[in-house]
Amino acid sequence: MSNTQMTSNAPWLGVIADDFTGASDVAGSLVSAGMRVVQTFGVPDPSMQLHDADCIIVSLKTRSVPVVEAVEQSLAAARALKSRGVQQLYFKYCSTFDSTPEGNIGPVADALRGEFVPAGQITVVAPGTPALRRTVYNGVLFAGTDLLHESSMRNHPLTPMTDSSVPRLLQAQTKKLVGHIGYSVVEAGAPAVQSQFQTLGGQGTEYAVVDTLHDLHLATLGAAVLDHPLVTGGSGLVGGLAAARGFRGQPQSPRAAQPTGAAAVVAGSCSEMTRMQITAFRRQRPCFLVDPVAIAQGQDVVAEALLFARDNLPDGPVLIHSTASPQEVSRAQRQLGKARAAEITEDSLSKIAEGLVALGIRQLIVAGGETSGAVVRKLGITTAHVGKEVSPGVPWLETDTGPGLSILLKSGNLGTPGLFLDAWDHNG
Repeated sequence: MSNTQMTSNAPWLGVIADDFTGASDVAGSLVSAGMRVVQTFGVPDPSMQLHDADCIIVSLKTRSVPVVEAVEQSLAAARALKSRGVQQLYFKYCSTFDSTPEGNIGPVADALRGEFVPAGQITVVAPGTPALRRTVYNGVLFAGTDLLHESSMRNHPLTPMTDSSVPRLLQAQTKKLVGHIGYSVVEAGAPAVQSQFQTLGGQGTEYAVVDTLHDLHLATLGAAVLDHPLVTGGSGLVGGLAAARGFRGQPQSPRAAQPTGAAAVVAGSCSEMTRMQITAFRRQRPCFLVDPVAIAQGQDVVAEALLFARDNLPDGPVLIHSTASPQEVSRAQRQLGKARAAEITEDSLSKIAEGLVALGIRQLIVAGGETSGAVVRKLGITTAHVGKEVSPGVPWLETDTGPGLSILLKSGNLGTPGLFLDAWDHNG
C-alpha cells in the first residue's frame, strides 16, 4: 500500500457525474483500482456520514436539463465536495461526449474552471475510455472501430451525436479556446504532456483535448494532471489518476454481503446494446413492454406491468422495458412530443420499480441514464457503497438509504449481450 493511501484522511478525489449510470461507470473503475468509493445521488447534505472513502462520487441528472440548472447543480456538488476536504475535482461525462451544441459539457466545465482553476492553467478533456472501446485519435472520437457520428449514437433520442471531433464539439459549447494534444506527445511521457500544457496555456488555450488510444496513455495523462484542481473526462482517466496516486492493489472487498432475494430488470434505454440484452433475456424469461402512447391514451400500463411481475417472479427474474427501435421511438415522439414521451416513460418506469420493490424485489438492474435517475429518486436512495463489477463500468451498488437493495445502474451502451441473465451470478 502506498504512503498516499496510508496517510489520507479525507477523500482525495471528488467526482461530479452528469448522470447516474455514468457515476456508476466511474465508480466501477475506481473500485477495480483498489479504492473505497461512496456514491451519492444528488448533492450530499452536510449531515451525511460519508466515511471510509478515498473518493466520493456525486451522481447528478444534468446531462440534458437546461444549461442554467446543470451549472447550478454542478457548482453545488463541487462546493459540497470541497467542504469535505476533497483535493481534486473530476467532472465526469459520457465517453461518447453526449451533449448538444448548446451544452451541457462546455458550460458546466466553464463554471467549474471559473471557481476552482487558476488563470492560465489548462483543463484536460479526455472522454476516451479504451476499456469500453472509446478512443480519441487526432482529436476524433471513435466508438469501437466506428467514428462517433457513424455509430449507433447518431440515433440517440436526446443527444444525437452527428460530429466526431471532440475539439469542435466542445468549441461549440464554450467561448474558451480549445486545443489538442496528439498521441505522439502522450507516448513521450508525462513531462512531455506537461510541457505541452505550458505551451498551450501560453497561447491562451484553456482546454486541451488529449488523444488516448490505450490504458498506458491514461496512466501517462493521470500522472501529468496529478496536481490539477479540475480534470474532466470519461471513466477511463480516473484509473490513470488512481494509478498515479499509488492504487495498484486488488479491488477493495464490498463493505458487507449483498442482499439476496427476488430479481428484476427495468430498462428505459433504447441503445443498440440494451436492445441486444433484452433479446437475449427474452429467449429465456418473460418480458413486458411499456408503451408511452398507450399510457397517454389512458391505459393503466403500470398496474398491468406489476400484475405481470407478480405472476412471473416465482419462476425467476422478470424484465419490464420501454426499449424500442429508433423508428418506434420516433413514432412515439411524433405523437406525443419528445419531452412528453420521455416524461411519461420515466414516470411510469419509476412507479413500476417502486411497485417491484413492494413485491419483494431486492436485486434490481436499471438500464438507461434517465431511467436510473427517475428510479433512484422514486425509491428514495441517497447513498450507496460500490461493490463488484459485472463488466467494465457496470458495478453492483449496496444502498445505504431507502430499501435494502442491490441495484445495478447500467448505461445503455455498456455490458455484454447476456448481462441481464448473468449479472446475478456476480452478486453476493
